[in-house]
Amino acid sequence: MAATVLPQVMGGVLLLLLAAAFASGSNNKVPPALYVFGDSTADVGNNNYLPGGAAVPRANFPHNGVDFPTSRATGRFSNGYNGVDFLALHMGLKRSPPAFLAVANKTNKQVLRGLLGVNFASAGSGILDTTGSSMIIPLSQQVAQFAWLQRQMMMRTTTQQQQQQQQQMMMGRSVFLLSTGGNDLFAFFSNGSTAGDEQLVRNLVSVYVEHVKALYALGARKVAVIDVPPIGCCPYPRTLHPLGACVGVLNDLASAFNRGLRDAFRNGSLAALSLQYSVGSSHAVVRSILKHPQRLGFKDVTTACCGSGRFNGARSGCTPNATLCHDRRDHLFWDMLHPTHAASKIAAAAIYNGSTRFATPVNLRQLVEEDKY
Repeated sequence: MAATVLPQVMGGVLLLLLAAAFASGSNNKVPPALYVFGDSTADVGNNNYLPGGAAVPRANFPHNGVDFPTSRATGRFSNGYNGVDFLALHMGLKRSPPAFLAVANKTNKQVLRGLLGVNFASAGSGILDTTGSSMIIPLSQQVAQFAWLQRQMMMRTTTQQQQQQQQQMMMGRSVFLLSTGGNDLFAFFSNGSTAGDEQLVRNLVSVYVEHVKALYALGARKVAVIDVPPIGCCPYPRTLHPLGACVGVLNDLASAFNRGLRDAFRNGSLAALSLQYSVGSSHAVVRSILKHPQRLGFKDVTTACCGSGRFNGARSGCTPNATLCHDRRDHLFWDMLHPTHAASKIAAAAIYNGSTRFATPVNLRQLVEEDKY
């Protein structure tokens, strides 16, 4: 599907175009593997395996997963699939590759041959090691886990030449997907002051760049980044606003971070690398849904489908005792911070097949289909 399929002026026809994009089938050129890094927007169950009790954010209980195959709570913060699952589907995979901690101690031939990939994402984590509980897996440790996995993969080869070939061909053609940053911004906001916000954004972008460089040194050549959505419009932040409106400070932080991230790839030190990349804008997708909810099939873009309290956005989140909406398809938000299966489906279609409004400098399909290695 052409990159211009999504019009710049949002209209009622957009829903049909997005549906067509999703129905267009998987990409003809399937990447050897998909490696995923990030927070709860990408976690598919790593936190299920962590010790720490209530200090670790988890979603391996109802009502999470109510619309997942067999209605199973897998650890995804969603009623069904998350955005990574849908992006993986577009790439020709069944859904997101397995959680690293689910396969780390097993002999998985597909994983060890570099023909499937692994998901390292950990809910509650951030770009900075100091973000979130000490019990979760920050981005730096996720990169270290990939380095360990790569060493295991290399051990299955017998010669240095084979190792070099695997590094160039398998890693170079695989997709490295990162979705993180929101928790770092929430942590800063929770401190109660906006002083130093510009320095925070510069620091976050700088550390993010170092993580990408570390992956590049390990063989990554195709990097897909999902930016931070307008997190101030999630149900939980709305509960903090006396009028129930979006929290502007959080949205401003997200916008500033997203600009810095795009600039780092386009003009910063990453531009000097032999790196193919796509920055997918969940921010643009959510903004479009908030602006034209009914045209995109949504009736409620403020209240969480599963939760409690004002806007169903209480910090307790989606628990077995939480209130559950009747029709998950017409809600933008699943719980206090995360999108529904329906919203993730639309976002993935836009980022994978859409115009430069939703992914730049190329969309994810174009990134997958590019073949320099």
